[in-house]
Amino acid sequence: MKNHFLLSLLFIILVICQPQLVSGQQKNAISTAESIRLETDRIFEKLVKFRRDFHENPELAGKEKQTQETIKQYLLGLGLQVKTDSYGYGVVGILKGGKKGKRIAWRAEMDALPNDFPDKADFKSTVKGVQHGCGHDVHMAIALGIAEVLAKNKSALHGTVYFIFQPEEETFIGAKNMIAKGLLSQINPDEIYALHVTALPVGQIMVKTNEMFAYQKRVRIQLKDELSNGEAKELTKKIHHFLSRASTGSKPWEIQQISDPNIGLMNSNTIFKDYLIMDENFITYSKNGAFFLEAYLYEADSSKLEAIIPKIKQVIESSGYTDKLLSVSYIQENPTILNDEKLTNIAVKTLDNIYGKGFVVMDYGQVPFFNDDFAYFQQKIPGVYFFLGGSNIQKGITAMNHAPNFEVDEECIKTGVKSFSFLILERLE
Repeated sequence: MKNHFLLSLLFIILVICQPQLVSGQQKNAISTAESIRLETDRIFEKLVKFRRDFHENPELAGKEKQTQETIKQYLLGLGLQVKTDSYGYGVVGILKGGKKGKRIAWRAEMDALPNDFPDKADFKSTVKGVQHGCGHDVHMAIALGIAEVLAKNKSALHGTVYFIFQPEEETFIGAKNMIAKGLLSQINPDEIYALHVTALPVGQIMVKTNEMFAYQKRVRIQLKDELSNGEAKELTKKIHHFLSRASTGSKPWEIQQISDPNIGLMNSNTIFKDYLIMDENFITYSKNGAFFLEAYLYEADSSKLEAIIPKIKQVIESSGYTDKLLSVSYIQENPTILNDEKLTNIAVKTLDNIYGKGFVVMDYGQVPFFNDDFAYFQQKIPGVYFFLGGSNIQKGITAMNHAPNFEVDEECIKTGVKSFSFLILERLE
């Protein structure tokens, strides 16, 4: 009876005190977030200068030498350990906290694109035919900002943060080769995070569990004999028409609609789900006496991938080319981003709790045409990949990646640094 009374008394005390404990935790979180915001504001102009320097001096995949040196020197100046032997011109900054905790990695890409699109920025590329038209310059600036914010609190930091500046993302080999050279076994992170700036309203963060992009496949059709231009065009048109799938009246290939409030990614009735987009214009060529047709396709539903090859064979055979058909196969099957469900939900709750419900917008679809080799990291470690809005219609800025006049409202750098510095701190503890 005495033990029962003591247990009851203890329970009452815990119930009474719990609101105060929760309130204290919330106060600490608010105080931390405010300190991070102030520090982010303080270094913002410096980060903008870095972003613009990267933009003016872009380097293609495999040639990121100057970019590597800039990042290396900055991280060393922050007091981080720096590794440059991970792969290519990659850089890994290691921030060891003064207390024990988790090991968390943040990834940012380094390479630029081989294009010469119109660029409205005053700080245009000085390298002909090379341009940061995908936002990797912004990603690097954000990663440097997070590193500086966290380095200021090094002694109080729990665990270790690894800043992976990855080369050769545009060629989809950088992450894979870093892993092959043993990077993850050397640093052994528990979790990994990344973001990509895109054509959403500036500062908006969007995420979802599982697939962020459609599954990208490259199909090759091999025939015995060459087809005339007319025959090839007619056949590929039939394949395109037979395979392509979308909701009635929707056009998921119009990627500029991803930010539309009615049909874009943030709407549960988005057009960017349950679709298959097949390129109509196949590449055709002859080699070693055979004729080849190749094209990319983008499938939102992984369960429907197996049925695609048989359907293509069906179209070819029904078009009268049964005797000519040698094979139909996937020759390129890049993995797609698969966000860890548990970590994604934790990240959303963490950011919403401090910045307000709905600070992170849920993504209800999958983006076609794009992908990210961050997927290779996610195959080894639980991780989350976020979209960060960089468009500002009022300023005439549209952050549509890989498109002419690609621009980014640099205010998104602030959002990226403050939000993800806070998230990493919370995850470490």
